[in-house]
Amino acid sequence: MTYSKYGSNDVLELTEQPLPKVGPGEVRIRVTHASVNPVDWKVMSGGLDQLMDASFPVVPGWDAAGLVDAVGPDVPEFGTGDRVATYARKQVVSGGTFAEYVTVFATDVAAIPAGVDDDVAASLPLTGLTALRSVEALDLAAGDRLLVHGASGGVGSLAVQLAVAAGAEVVGTASERNHSKLAALGATPVAYGQGLEDRLRAVVPGGFDAVADFAGGVLDTTLAVLKDGGRHVSIADPAVTEHAGRWLWVRPDCPRLTRLLHLVAEGRLTVDIDRTFDLADLAEAFALSQQGAARGKLVLRIAG
Repeated sequence: MTYSKYGSNDVLELTEQPLPKVGPGEVRIRVTHASVNPVDWKVMSGGLDQLMDASFPVVPGWDAAGLVDAVGPDVPEFGTGDRVATYARKQVVSGGTFAEYVTVFATDVAAIPAGVDDDVAASLPLTGLTALRSVEALDLAAGDRLLVHGASGGVGSLAVQLAVAAGAEVVGTASERNHSKLAALGATPVAYGQGLEDRLRAVVPGGFDAVADFAGGVLDTTLAVLKDGGRHVSIADPAVTEHAGRWLWVRPDCPRLTRLLHLVAEGRLTVDIDRTFDLADLAEAFALSQQGAARGKLVLRIAG
């Protein structure tokens, strides 16, 4: 799937592109599954043009799983046929993962352990790496009280699981339809919207040791319920940096992706998948993501 100009979903086209070359230190992957993230359609709209250059036609997509098709010189760690997953962001966002083949740096590729299906592996890189980076940045200790804004989303639900595993007491904001999901993950759910600050104070009167914002538009609430000296991060609001917080952006990170995949294999981390689409139906998947209607990851099935 490609687009030749910035725009809405109608700029997407199913096209034939040259087979990507494989250079030194690179791996070409025959993609079996790729997952949709909101950043994919935000880039397509031109909304991140101030951060990233695009070389048209653009192949969107940053998450993928599949089989190693070819390796370049000096790539001893992988061989043809290996099952792998990748977070394939490049400085030029033209060669993405919504394609039959993608070439990426070997340092951005992780082997998929036995027991993890390709659709799950493809759903993990961006959300999982973002969640793990956020939890690590908050330096949680056992007993810390953590507030997660947007706790039922792709990043939020993984962050909740990682924080609970670290011993934190987690409170997560979400719509009421997702409260049972959060409770099952070990978090105390709180409805977002008007009156949120009062509801949070009722649950944790003494304030929170840390806050992770995966929703945006909640900085005032964060500052109101955060203890003096508390830590906070956001992936949605750079204004946190003006209030001693950290604005985080996911990074390619093979060791951490490997760790996340093994947590899934061991049954210690779960990834929810809402539904799967054929590659040609990417516009439909984007529309569902834009509506905020998905209750889990949206996956593209590209090859069997």
